[in-house]
Amino acid sequence: MALPAKNATPITFREMLPLISASTIGASIEWFNFFLYGFLAVTVFPQLFFPTLDPSAGAIAAFTTNFVGFAARPIGGAFFGWFGDRIGRKSTLVATLLLMGTATILMGILPGYAEIGIAAPILLSLLRFLQGMALGGEWSGSILLCMEHGDDQRRGFWTSWPQTSVPIGLALSALAVLLFQQLYPGEAFTSIGWRIPCLMSSALIIIGLYIRLHIPETPAFQRIKEAQQIAKAPPLEVLYYHWREVCLCALLRSAENAPFYLFTVFVLSYGATVIQLDSSLLYTGIFFSAIITFVTIPIFALISDHIGRKRWFMLGVILMALFAVPYFALLQSRNPLLVVFAIVFSIGICISWLYGPEASLIAEHFGPRLRYSGASLGYQLASITAGGPAPIIATYLLSLHSSLTAGLPPYIFIAFYIVCMAVISLLAALPLKEYAGQQPADD
Repeated sequence: MALPAKNATPITFREMLPLISASTIGASIEWFNFFLYGFLAVTVFPQLFFPTLDPSAGAIAAFTTNFVGFAARPIGGAFFGWFGDRIGRKSTLVATLLLMGTATILMGILPGYAEIGIAAPILLSLLRFLQGMALGGEWSGSILLCMEHGDDQRRGFWTSWPQTSVPIGLALSALAVLLFQQLYPGEAFTSIGWRIPCLMSSALIIIGLYIRLHIPETPAFQRIKEAQQIAKAPPLEVLYYHWREVCLCALLRSAENAPFYLFTVFVLSYGATVIQLDSSLLYTGIFFSAIITFVTIPIFALISDHIGRKRWFMLGVILMALFAVPYFALLQSRNPLLVVFAIVFSIGICISWLYGPEASLIAEHFGPRLRYSGASLGYQLASITAGGPAPIIATYLLSLHSSLTAGLPPYIFIAFYIVCMAVISLLAALPLKEYAGQQPADD
């Protein structure tokens, strides 16, 4: 099969800037919406949508509805992967942005349990499912937009820019919660303040759509289309021919995906209930870590272009395992500077080390005919195996402390859980092929 030729011609940052902007801004809007729900699941939703449960059960119920969004991400990856490999990257990215915006706006006007009863948490779960669907299709498209326009020598660097949409979305969502908590203190935030950031999505979506409608389709997809080599059923084909790569890529993300949601979502509940830290301190740490991550993600990805994607990633996995216990110990100190340092280092260094090269490490293992579907499934399946369950598992492990490890710190099981995730990632990375500086896989 004649496939697109290797892109060996160096591309300048100026040439890539419009594509980087289109992929990163749109993805940032989607991550803002997705993270906003995660923060609200800790601070607002237990009492608004699950008022009949005790605080612990309400937190678990809110985290469970949060998990619905993670469960939907592989479904969205397969659904939009089908269209991304058959219709094109550009059209699919427009559709994912529209779906995310609609779901978030509807969430902002959704009545609580007091108004419509059990229908409230059911509708909340449905809207979270649609958010997950949209994000499931978004990631791969934004990555391929940069990958298939860029050159092979700096593939890690080019594909890392859409990855920076995660810290941008994280910072904006944390800032939005902090801002509206100040503008609507106490009960006012629970009743109306949290809804305003959700409704603000309408303006952000319009900006994202305008940018994405003015970008070209990727050269790789255009060549496949002109050669009439478009796959008939991309998700099915990629699972049949490349199931091994899909599974390894999903497991590869364990050391990044599970700790990320512990460091950004679970820490809010843990810090407030166990350590009794002020939530504004935790949000401040998350905000500053997001700023640092915006810088470290492309830097770490560029390093992987030079020393090898696998080698750099595996070093980061080891660092994550080593920092598991110190992270919680620094939080337990209750010293504001040490708490902020723990949050910043965990996200800005440990997560970025893995997340920077991860996009290219996953996407380059699939040929252009099935790349949208393969990369989507390889990336999004980790939301079921790692990211989604992480806050729920951590909450459960924390509840075991008093009965099983009374003489040990309350976080010991959770730290061990992070180490286990790191071991899984290390084992998954070993059999993967190194593509840094080379042409990615063919179909």
